[in-house]
Amino acid sequence: MTTHAGVTEAIGDPRIQKNRKHWRAFNAGEIPADWPMMSWIVNENMLSQDGDTHTRLRKLISKAFTPRRVEHMRGDIVAIVDRLLDELQSEAGRSKDGVVDFKELVAMPLPLTVISELFGLRTELRGEMHDLVSMFFDQSTGPEQAMNSFSRLWEVLTELVAEKRENPGDDLTSDLIAARDDQDRLTESELIWTLVLFISAGYETTMNLIPNVVRALIQHPDQLKMLLDGEVEWAKATEEVLRWDPPAEYVPMRYTTEDMELAGVSIPKGEALLMGYGSSGHDEDRHGPTATVFDIEREDTSHLSFSHGRHYCIGANLARMEVNELVPRVFERFPKIRIAVDDADLEPMPSIIVSGVKELPVRVD
Repeated sequence: MTTHAGVTEAIGDPRIQKNRKHWRAFNAGEIPADWPMMSWIVNENMLSQDGDTHTRLRKLISKAFTPRRVEHMRGDIVAIVDRLLDELQSEAGRSKDGVVDFKELVAMPLPLTVISELFGLRTELRGEMHDLVSMFFDQSTGPEQAMNSFSRLWEVLTELVAEKRENPGDDLTSDLIAARDDQDRLTESELIWTLVLFISAGYETTMNLIPNVVRALIQHPDQLKMLLDGEVEWAKATEEVLRWDPPAEYVPMRYTTEDMELAGVSIPKGEALLMGYGSSGHDEDRHGPTATVFDIEREDTSHLSFSHGRHYCIGANLARMEVNELVPRVFERFPKIRIAVDDADLEPMPSIIVSGVKELPVRVD
């Protein structure tokens, strides 16, 4: 589904569900066990559940992931941002040509640190977690490597749960272990799968959103000036990038539960649908003839980057906070920051799920 209307209709139609049990090809054994995206299909978290099961999981998890806890993190996020920008400046000073990778030094460690501290993941495991999660989104990874990486990811998170069960702390893993609705609580499998979802999606997408925002503003200096002069709020720029160049390009999968017509197309029962959140933001029927143009003064910057309705991303406020605390400080501190290579030389992420660049080489002076 690539249009705004098509994606919105698919998200809201109760005849379209997220559990793989509705996928005809999967049930017929046509999807090989080593399919690179298998973990996106067989998971047991909110991403692939419907109805009462989805409601139960979301309700339990929402108790741990409250707006109050997120807001309480703002000061810590600002402190992390300031430290990372100090390190960026130091690395630029040590570099022979003054070029540093903004993504590696800032965009990756900020959300990784935030999500790790939020869930109580030990510092020494964060580098490995980054590598494992990256393969989760990388469709160029071979089947054997993907299976091995996922097995290790499951092992790390199982150990995390064991640690927090033995010694609970002020973190979301401990809260998820304790969370219950009456006598209902997360099963062990649901708990691990929930951590997979939140720790991976909770940092990978933000890690790619940050360079997309920085890159867009460097490439549109007139609009950057409006932000620096206070003519437009920084949050408007973030929302426009979420529409124009979102980090979540396609999100698998949803399935038709009966023969139906969707966005004017006849689709049989049991088909898999891939949601094109990125392309929906470029839909001229929704955003007019300038849909492909980056414009922070655009009146309608609405987007589907955090999905919509019952599957709306619980971590949306945290992602926005990280970006909106970081990006103004980047340009206020480094007013001459620029991309060190031609745009055509920036290598895209090898993924159909996330949209971004593998590296963002910049000069800050």
